[in-house]
Amino acid sequence: MKPSIALRALLTSAAISFACAVPAQAAAPLKTVEAGQLTYGVAATFAPFEFTQNGALTGFDIDLINAVAKEMNLTPAAQNMQFSGLIPALQGGRIDMINSAMYMTPARSAQVDFVPYLRIGDRIIVQAANPAKITGRDDSICGKNIAVTLGGIEETYARADAQRCVAAGHSAPNIMTLPNAQNSALSLRQGRADAIYNSTPGTVQLLAEVPNVYKAVGPEFEQTTTIGFAVPKGNAVVAAALKDALAKVVARGTYKQLIEKWKLPPSVSIFNGQDSAAVHTD
Repeated sequence: MKPSIALRALLTSAAISFACAVPAQAAAPLKTVEAGQLTYGVAATFAPFEFTQNGALTGFDIDLINAVAKEMNLTPAAQNMQFSGLIPALQGGRIDMINSAMYMTPARSAQVDFVPYLRIGDRIIVQAANPAKITGRDDSICGKNIAVTLGGIEETYARADAQRCVAAGHSAPNIMTLPNAQNSALSLRQGRADAIYNSTPGTVQLLAEVPNVYKAVGPEFEQTTTIGFAVPKGNAVVAAALKDALAKVVARGTYKQLIEKWKLPPSVSIFNGQDSAAVHTD
């Protein structure tokens, strides 16, 4: 016997009421190396982005990831290591992401995926007296001793310059690869290196911290180089979560405040003007 129209209406109403009474299922928490934590790798030797002060991690990147993790309802957990070990640690599943002012290069993009957050340039730094008479990123560096961070973007720049020197009939510079930027600066101060390559913000920090020891020569170069958070290749879920959280940090004004706090030039922001209008916070 077919149910009456009134009975069908009653059953339909009951079904709707039951469906509305069932609470919406909460989104599944982001799968991370340690539940409730955002474990990130960092090479804390690159002021003003990441360095140690009184035994604690500090810097622009440290403040930024703390803000991003808060938006993700996760607790940031740093693993400090050599820069050259960051990508292997990510690929090995020991960390969720890399937060270490990592320059986005084609070679690295083949190994990891990036969420960009800053744009910076580089400078050539020499001793204040400049005994090697280096004038910038030009032929004056040919045949000189250049100290760079092993695996860093500056090593890529220096090796490209070595090829350029040879192609022009000059001697290639001797490229000294050292564990971190601090070692490079020390080698320059001790006279073992004639010059180092450093980010523009890092140059400002170094010259302020150690006055009358170093100076920058020549114009800024590679001003459009972008740095970003690195996540495992193909992990769109983590990348999307970081991008969404970063957008919220930008929308709240925290990103701009951190740029000002760490005395970075406004030009480092990738969220100015038209770009910021494209940031979604929903």
